[in-house]
This record gives sequence, structure tokens and C-alpha cells, in this order.
Amino acid sequence: MEKRIDGHTGLLALFGTPVGHSGSPAMYNFCFQHDGLNLAYMAFDVDIPDMEQTLSTVKLWNLRGGNFTMPCKNIAAELMDELSDASKIIGACNVFVNKDGKLYGDVTDGKGFIKNLSVNGIEIKGKKLVVLGAGGAATAIEVQAALDGAAEIAIFNRDDEFYARAEGTVEKLKKETPDVKVSVTKLEESDKLAEAVNNCDILINATSVGMKPMDGQSLIDTSLLRKDLVVADTVYNPEKTQLILDAEEAGCAAAIGGKGMLLWQGALNYELFVGKEMPVEEYQAFQAEQAK
Repeated sequence: MEKRIDGHTGLLALFGTPVGHSGSPAMYNFCFQHDGLNLAYMAFDVDIPDMEQTLSTVKLWNLRGGNFTMPCKNIAAELMDELSDASKIIGACNVFVNKDGKLYGDVTDGKGFIKNLSVNGIEIKGKKLVVLGAGGAATAIEVQAALDGAAEIAIFNRDDEFYARAEGTVEKLKKETPDVKVSVTKLEESDKLAEAVNNCDILINATSVGMKPMDGQSLIDTSLLRKDLVVADTVYNPEKTQLILDAEEAGCAAAIGGKGMLLWQGALNYELFVGKEMPVEEYQAFQAEQAK
């Protein structure tokens, strides 16, 4: 039996479906043990209709906090007692903490991405961004970049069901961050995409292009990649997408894959949970040992 589990152990959890593949329990439980914290993290398979009862149980059992994954991020935001500015704009949250029976929700997808850029020496403030995509991760990045003081954010998305979401994001950001120039254009308008990439500082792929079954593909023609351009991807499997490989070959100023986004998102969540920095280096060493 796990020796550290006792009658005083605090519980945190992941809610969503499916959750069996999640690496969050292994990551957080390693860090709790490393830091000598009497906490445990579990995963519960929960769908949208179960969420109201789930959060009532969270309060009843006094869970310390936790995370939400698909498809529960949007309904979770509706059921929180308080939301961060980013969560209010996006209408979703992926992390919560229990503050004396009140649930505070935040979204750390965008913060984790921007933290990963910062760790690699890239700052968002005052920069011109091109973001490919309008899904959940893309929206979180766009909103956080605006809140963090990006100068311009040009969103490009296919003419599909997510395009209307991007239009909504633009309108919200014009209201909430009026000093940031935000636009959305159809990805199919290749001339406008080329012009935007030629005039931006940071190019971000926040679509699924680059992962299976679209591995080996990129939305950006290699002729648009230049020495002073920063290129970043949200895809983490494969570790280097075709876009990142192309950016490296072109000698871009930086070519940053998506793996670090996951790590730093988790680290930000950990800090919300326990009020201290996550032992990132120790966890990375543990992962490397496990992979042998």
C-alpha cells in the first residue's frame, strides 16, 4: 500500500473523457512525493451531463483542485464560482483550485505556450504574431498573447465551423484588449497569409497539421521562412513537426516544438495547486529514466 496515503491526504483530480491515457496523475504524484506533500492526484471519467454533480461532489469532499480536459472545459467554466480574465474571454477552463468552498477556474494552455517561448528566449510583448488555427489551444494562445501585450495577432483558419469562433475571439479581444490589433482571415487566402507571415515576428501553428495522419505536412511554404522569424508549434507528437524541421533547415531565429507547452502548462497548474514551483528538472530526469 502507498505509505503516504492516510486520513489527512488531500485529493486533486482530472475530469473529462477519456482520461485513461493522461500523463497528469504520474506527473503530479511524482512531484507531490518529491516535495514531501501529503497530496494525491487521480483521474475520473466524467462527461458533460455529469459535471454539475461532479463539482458538487468536489465541494462536498473538499478536493483541493484539479484539471478539466475535453469535452468538459466549457461547461466547467460555466460552473465555476470565479474565473480568470482569460477564462472569461475564452469561456473555458482547464484548471481549478478550491478556495474555502469556492471554485476558481483558470486556463493555462496559453500561459504554458507563452512560458515555453520565454524559456527559449522569446518574449511576446510588442511582437506581431500569426496564429494558424481557431480551436481550443489556438484560442487560448491568442487570448493570452493579447493579455500579455502582443502588438498584433493575425489569425488564419480554414473556412470551417471554427472560423466563426475565431471571429468571436476577435470581437472579444477588440473589447478587452483594444490596444492589440487582432484580425481573422481565411487560411485559403494564400496571398494574405504570405503577406502576414512576411511581416510578423512569430509564426505559430496551433492546428493538428503535423501530427498523424498529417505528419510530414505543413501549412507554410518554405519560401516564407526567414532568418529573423520565430516559428513555434503546439504539436508535440512527433517532437519535431514538418514545420519545425523546415524552420530549422531555413535557419530561423528559433524553431520551438510543442512538448514544452505541455510541461510548462503542468508547472503552472502545480503552482496554483500548492503555491510553489514544480520540480521541473527532477521530473524531466524521472521521465528520461522511465523512457530507458
